Amino acid sequence: MKFFLSIIFLTLTATVSFAQTNTLEHYLEISKKNSPLLSDLKNQVQSSQLDSLRLRAALKPQVNGIGAGLFAPSYNGFGYAGAITNLHTISALVSASKTLISKQYINSQLTAISLQRDSILNISKISERDLKKAIIAQYITAYGSLLQVKFTNEVVDLLTREEGLLKTLTQSNIYHQSDYLTFLVTLKQQKLQALQASLQYKNDFATLNYLAGITDTTAIELSYPTLEKTALPEPASSIFFKKYQLDSLRLINSRKLVDFAYKPKGSVFADGGFNSDFSDQPYKNFGTSVGFSFTVPIFDGGVRKLQHKRLSLQEETRLNYKAFFNIQYKQQIDQLNQQINQSDQLLKEIEEQIKYSDTLIQVDLKLLQTGDLKIADLVLAINNYLVIKNLKTTTNINKLQLINQLNYWNK
Repeated sequence: MKFFLSIIFLTLTATVSFAQTNTLEHYLEISKKNSPLLSDLKNQVQSSQLDSLRLRAALKPQVNGIGAGLFAPSYNGFGYAGAITNLHTISALVSASKTLISKQYINSQLTAISLQRDSILNISKISERDLKKAIIAQYITAYGSLLQVKFTNEVVDLLTREEGLLKTLTQSNIYHQSDYLTFLVTLKQQKLQALQASLQYKNDFATLNYLAGITDTTAIELSYPTLEKTALPEPASSIFFKKYQLDSLRLINSRKLVDFAYKPKGSVFADGGFNSDFSDQPYKNFGTSVGFSFTVPIFDGGVRKLQHKRLSLQEETRLNYKAFFNIQYKQQIDQLNQQINQSDQLLKEIEEQIKYSDTLIQVDLKLLQTGDLKIADLVLAINNYLVIKNLKTTTNINKLQLINQLNYWNK
């Protein structure tokens, strides 16, 4: 059974020890490349550019070929009235028309498309930040699991080296058999913890690959995620506040479009070709025609006023959301900075405690060689050392996660 557990332990830890190393930048680049959401948003931006071109093309004169033919037979006075159907007609025309629209109205429509494109671009930037934040968070989690693997392996190596000496001293009756068994139980526990840490790292590493869209399941040792606090931009230039700016511009432009819809509209048209009922000299029925039409709004039942009221309600909602988000933004930034500073203070105290714990273990190991140590004291010292080292790892990882959350807002 001992041999079997050793084989499992070596198998699980070998891949962590000897695999190649990848960096955080590698995963960020791969995840951005593989993200279907970012690709979709990029295509939406290109589609909005096509909408602008489509609008400009629709404002140009529209030319169409029009053809029609009719034959209404009659027999002995039975059939459609010839005065209505002309019995048989045929037309083949080329028609050109153009809607007369003011330049201001055209610019407002183009502005609406431009604002839509800017909104998609802003959403794309925020989505990219969301993806980056998720990848970094999982990378930090996996790296923390890797540190746990390395630390538990170091403890196992330390205990394994001393186990042989303690066994010899026990056989020489310097230590009791119960002391040796107590030490051996501690060693077995650490081996099991090392196995558990290896499995946890494999799981966290697989989750990282899943988020990044990587199908390779080979265990790779992760390098230290270098994260530093970055300066945050002014809210007015932040992509998270730009949404409210774009919404404000959109509502202003929507008011203009509502007003333009109630201004007179006109269009002109012309056609030319062949149009005949074959009643008299049809070869002379080639000709042209021109015309125009216009519409002047007079009364709409109050629809225009209701549309402006609806836009006013939307503006009120926008201001409420912006004010609430501004409060949350400031509170979150202050809280994250406070937690990072507290983590730094805690790490300083932990480092001092680690020095004491490490010194105590070194002294206990020297006393072990002379037989002047109680095994219970060594086990207690090792457990205390494990607790404080785990606290250091947890605090470091928590600090990196806090920096990641803070840096999320730096665009």
